[in-house]
Amino acid sequence: MGRFYKDYADFLAERFEGKMQKLTVNAGFSCPNRDGTIGRGGCVYCNNSSFSPNLAGGADISSNKMSVSQQLEAGKHFFERKYPQMRYLAYFQSYTNTHGDIGRLMELYCEALSVDKVVGLIIGTRPDCVDDRLLGELAAIGKPVIMEYGAESSHDDTLKAVNRCHTWAQTADAVERTVAAGLPVGLHFIMGLPGETREMMMQTVERAASLPIDTIKLHQLQVIKDTVLAREMDVSDDGRMMFRGLPLHIFSVEEYVGLCVDIVMAMCRMNGNIAIERFTSQAPADLLIAPRWGLKNYEFTNLLNRELELRNKKS
Repeated sequence: MGRFYKDYADFLAERFEGKMQKLTVNAGFSCPNRDGTIGRGGCVYCNNSSFSPNLAGGADISSNKMSVSQQLEAGKHFFERKYPQMRYLAYFQSYTNTHGDIGRLMELYCEALSVDKVVGLIIGTRPDCVDDRLLGELAAIGKPVIMEYGAESSHDDTLKAVNRCHTWAQTADAVERTVAAGLPVGLHFIMGLPGETREMMMQTVERAASLPIDTIKLHQLQVIKDTVLAREMDVSDDGRMMFRGLPLHIFSVEEYVGLCVDIVMAMCRMNGNIAIERFTSQAPADLLIAPRWGLKNYEFTNLLNRELELRNKKS
């Protein structure tokens, strides 16, 4: 089957030799829209447990009882049995991983890089939580550092509705400053946020493609237990799903495949050098309310590739 877009493996192969694996790190951070710095309550869709699973191999990091290096060693142990030559990227994923004192942040990053075979960092954070001083410190580390910003949407009304407490202008500014510091940068978006139409989602993708980013990561909106979204969504008199007066559309597999086909075609048309890291997310079954597709990520990708093949033959 033909390839229709640049994927994350291509992006890594351009920068690293040999087999690479991300190892997720929970460094115990919070978020500024949780702790009162700029807001309270966090994003309405967020239950961090849904995207911060235990490390491969079963090590429990949810309570933060393991240090950064211990978490990485546990992850390495799982993979090294099968891939002894594997090298690793420490992925600071949970919450906002630049939200804190710079000295302490750099200690944690350097601790990760001190672990044998960990050759770089991926730092997940918000676009309003990275200043130029930190970017300069990261650029001076001497090992690869990839910044990943949770943008979620390019529409400020949407960002306000889901309590992100930042704007699209702040996202664009963070991207430009990160690139100026010499660091690769990726953006993360959620498709199907309350009130958004298909046209709005495509506009977000097109706005992202106009920025000097290296990667993009997408996933469908998931309704997760113990979130504001789950507690406050309801059904209107005419049978539509709603959240605080905004339409809430839960994608079927077929609908989301179609959207992703359009996204791939738009990305390739505007900037084929941007790697698409993923299209879906898979929350744990015991936390997920909807949509319950029953598909693994690779199964969705196979469906997408088949649809791209069909679309290509028709064009």
